[in-house]
Amino acid sequence: MAMAALRREGRRFVPLISPQPISAVQSSLISQEQVPLGVRSISTQIVRNRMKSVKNIQKITKAMKMVAASKLRAIQIKAENSRGIWQPFTALLGDNPSVDVKKNVIITVSSDKGLCGGINSTSVKMSKALQKLTSGPEKQSTYVILGEKAKAQFIRDSKNNIELCITELQRNPLNYTQVSVLADDILKNVEYDALRIVFNKFHSVVSFPPTVATILSPETVERESESGGNLGELDSYEIEGGETKGEILQNLAEFQFSCVMFNAVLENACSEQGARMSAMDSSSRNAGEMLDRLTLTYNRTRQASITTELIEIISGASALKG
Repeated sequence: MAMAALRREGRRFVPLISPQPISAVQSSLISQEQVPLGVRSISTQIVRNRMKSVKNIQKITKAMKMVAASKLRAIQIKAENSRGIWQPFTALLGDNPSVDVKKNVIITVSSDKGLCGGINSTSVKMSKALQKLTSGPEKQSTYVILGEKAKAQFIRDSKNNIELCITELQRNPLNYTQVSVLADDILKNVEYDALRIVFNKFHSVVSFPPTVATILSPETVERESESGGNLGELDSYEIEGGETKGEILQNLAEFQFSCVMFNAVLENACSEQGARMSAMDSSSRNAGEMLDRLTLTYNRTRQASITTELIEIISGASALKG
């Protein structure tokens, strides 16, 4: 009861005590006008709420990292197996990124979801740079976009150059049948001399450089072959049977495009999951550092509040003695 009496008497002398110890700690969290004199728990409550929010965010980022890691292992096997499909076509028809043609179609492969770093922005920048290089007075360069993220960036400044947009490609597990139907739709809706596929090639979890794969039309392949262009090992083969060279090149070009598209989509999906793993790992570490700083702020604020309470009690006791 004596302690309760001291507390009651101490509150009478609160206006005589300088509030500086409290305001110095609370200045970074809440303005002094919002803190009524004598209120002790507002600043610590704000810090506790912030700590709770950061902990919840950290749990979400850790869970997203684990999900991305599990998806990456599954897609990586498919991507590695798909590399053996398009390599024979590259050896046969070659890959000529510097070929000069009139109609260029740039196919930009991106993701439908975010939180995966800057891989989508890198693909868009590469596509725009490629469009500037292949444009000219007598040349035409247009876009075919795969993925919601690239679509949102291209619509802002290159809307007139977009011929086709395809989204939600990864709603179902990726397979060759799905991608071959997609490739057939692209070939039916665009006119081209060269198809240039821009995607992120997966090397490791932290390395996925942007890559360009070039697919030439059958007419361009035949013209390059006649003019002595670099077309791999095509000229070393002889054509037998009833089919003409143009028909064979048509079939080869369509099959090559579907195979390269299949590999590009898988490589980009692999890069997306790897980038998401890195981004979520960085977010989790940043949340941990923020929690450490908030814990220190909370302890200091709580200690300042306790010290102020003791000063009030001692001041009240001294006043009673006097």
